[in-house]
Amino acid sequence: MSNQAVKMDNQPSLQAPKKIKPSHPKVERWKAFYKQLKKNKMAMAGGAIILFYLILAVAAPVIAPYDPLAIDLGNKLATPSWEHWMGTDDKGRDILSRILYGAQLSLGVGVVSVSIGAFFGIILGLFAGYYGKWIDTFISRFIDVLLAFPGILLALAIISALGPSMINVMIAVGIFSIPTFARIVRGSTLSVKKMEYVDAIRSLGANDFKIIFVHILPNILSPVIVQGTLRLATAILTAAGLSFLGMGAQPPTPEWGAMLSSGRNFLWQAPHLATFPGLAIATIVLGFNLFGDGLRDALDPRLKQ
Repeated sequence: MSNQAVKMDNQPSLQAPKKIKPSHPKVERWKAFYKQLKKNKMAMAGGAIILFYLILAVAAPVIAPYDPLAIDLGNKLATPSWEHWMGTDDKGRDILSRILYGAQLSLGVGVVSVSIGAFFGIILGLFAGYYGKWIDTFISRFIDVLLAFPGILLALAIISALGPSMINVMIAVGIFSIPTFARIVRGSTLSVKKMEYVDAIRSLGANDFKIIFVHILPNILSPVIVQGTLRLATAILTAAGLSFLGMGAQPPTPEWGAMLSSGRNFLWQAPHLATFPGLAIATIVLGFNLFGDGLRDALDPRLKQ
């Protein structure tokens, strides 16, 4: 019995091999995308800037030291100090608090206006690229009309008709963002609809709506995402420019462009009034541009060649 036990112990144990769960293709693609993006230090720096301003915007009601609308005429045009880190404006309002709340407005305007432009631009581009013929001609001519006007002038014309307000700024910036998305989506749709898998899906009886929005749209989102990120920088800058001209946010709204406009009257007496809002606009626009360039390189490395 002992010899048999020894033989039994010397035999290799027959254990079932561990099953390795296959990774989902989408998970692998996201891992490859993040790995490629992580290599771009400038893109990561841009992402850090965006994240920083997002945190400031969300936490503004908690971390703002003062009410951004509170007037203190006895402490107006105060220089930066421990009490007011960025000083006060000509009404005695704390500039740091106004910049924190202004981050909410600037990011909100950027996201909403780009969403408007992307929504209508994607739909127009998909229909023009997929159906072609007179639909493509009609949509293309409409896009050409919008492109005939410089973006800021088109936005000014729209706001002049609608009236100055932040909602109208979002609408105006969204409208002049439509052509950019429409042209990108149209070009991508023209190339994707010729692929064999689209013909196979159509032969199986899929209708146009399913082909366009379920099978074509997901495959052309990469350039749309890149353009949307870069367009956020343009939207924020344009909205600030419109507010600077008095066509956007109206006093006493704590908007960066409006703050910059009011600060230009005190450049020699109190330069901090214009310096800090200007730095906020410049850094967040820089962040979106750097991150957008990194996204473009990560989603399509061939563009770097």
